[in-house]
Amino acid sequence: MRRTPALIAIAIGALLVTATPAVANAKPPSGVVDSLQRDLGITAEQAINRLANEARGNAAAPALSKKLGDRYAGIWYEGAESALVVASTSGADTTEITRAGARARVVPRSYAQLTSVKTSLDRAAPPDSIHSWAVSPQSNSVVVLTSDEQAARAWVASSGVADAGAVTFEASAERPRLFYDIRGGDAYYTSEGYRCSIGFAARRGTQLGFTTAGHCGSNGITTTGYNRVAQGTFQISSFPGNDYAWVATNTNWTAPGVVNGYSAGILPVRGAAVTQPQGSICRSGSTTQWHCGTVQALNSTVNYPEGTVTGLTRTNVCAEGGDSGGSFISGDQAQGMTSGGSGNCSVGGTTYFQPIAELLSVGGLTLVTAGGTDPPPPTGCQGYEETYSGSLTSNQNAYQPNNSYYQATVSGTHAACLDGPNGVDFDVYLQRWNGSSWTVVASGTSPNPDETLSYNGTAGYYRYRVHAYSGSGAYTLGLNRP
Repeated sequence: MRRTPALIAIAIGALLVTATPAVANAKPPSGVVDSLQRDLGITAEQAINRLANEARGNAAAPALSKKLGDRYAGIWYEGAESALVVASTSGADTTEITRAGARARVVPRSYAQLTSVKTSLDRAAPPDSIHSWAVSPQSNSVVVLTSDEQAARAWVASSGVADAGAVTFEASAERPRLFYDIRGGDAYYTSEGYRCSIGFAARRGTQLGFTTAGHCGSNGITTTGYNRVAQGTFQISSFPGNDYAWVATNTNWTAPGVVNGYSAGILPVRGAAVTQPQGSICRSGSTTQWHCGTVQALNSTVNYPEGTVTGLTRTNVCAEGGDSGGSFISGDQAQGMTSGGSGNCSVGGTTYFQPIAELLSVGGLTLVTAGGTDPPPPTGCQGYEETYSGSLTSNQNAYQPNNSYYQATVSGTHAACLDGPNGVDFDVYLQRWNGSSWTVVASGTSPNPDETLSYNGTAGYYRYRVHAYSGSGAYTLGLNRP
């Protein structure tokens, strides 16, 4: 059904009024408020209001993009208290967006159009003077950070981008570098002599471990903790292309689901809702400890000397060597692991992080939250926009929706929940059509009957494969589309 502006207003209004997570009404830790005051130059009241507004906006963001459809042009925050801004290519949406409590912007290019431009640039090999590029909803363009604008313009022209006018350029004096360190210190150490920082506790099935940066170690590399006690082994690692890793730990180590905020205290982790551009974000690392700032751009492609990495988030939070792999967190929501950047914490800088959602999906991992309990999948996969049911025997596959596929017309989050019978091992895979074949982009593959996954992807054709790894019985698949 075609959605009219009035229907959109009703949907958005409901989101902004009722979709507030419980944490939005809880007083944030005083250490976080103090850090935001220090690093953003705002008052305590502004910091508290900012965190509450961002919690509401982050919860509403996925549905907002879907409700506006092909007119959606991005969302971000602005002002000291993070007012939500929603951009559309149609002026017809302005009144309704404003009535819903957000600020409206009318822009010429949709988010899907900008993403298409960025994808074209991702296929072109950049010169060393190109440091990174990302979609910027605020400027309604793809922003290229470069130390040589003339060379950057030539690179864009040679890339075959259809709409070169959608690309803008910003001066960037220093090429990003990775933030690992061999000088020694605390956090954790690899058997190759590097020091990095722990991201978040996460488990695969019953195996406990932690997330970190992929450039810190390859599969099979062992680690010791801050106290040099044997700790674990890299079992998942991807770099370049991505920059994520997971270390499986031994029984010497436990996971309370918290982040060491140093001056901000010990901070609980309660979920992984993605924050939006200009949203508040803080970083913890073993070298420079605790610093805060704001998100500058999502889905950035970064041209490191060691290779290009896509899908990173750019921030204005500082970091230095040894901070790699450390936690990026917004309020009590896990965001990702420190990758690299430029500058330092004496003069400031730019830091990129690997979003945690991709690693959780690809690795079949579950984030450990405060109190030592993991968030269970919803019983019967309730609360999803679409549900599909079927029955499988051992080693059999089924494809959903309805033995077919669906088209995502905008970028956004694909989420799924698989509910299988007790005693079986059912898995779920999200596949994307690459023009010639179906490729797996996310999966839930724990040794359990129930799975969840989440994937932030571009427009395209997708389908789910449900696989009975062992056992037989009926299943329910719930899914949300962008």
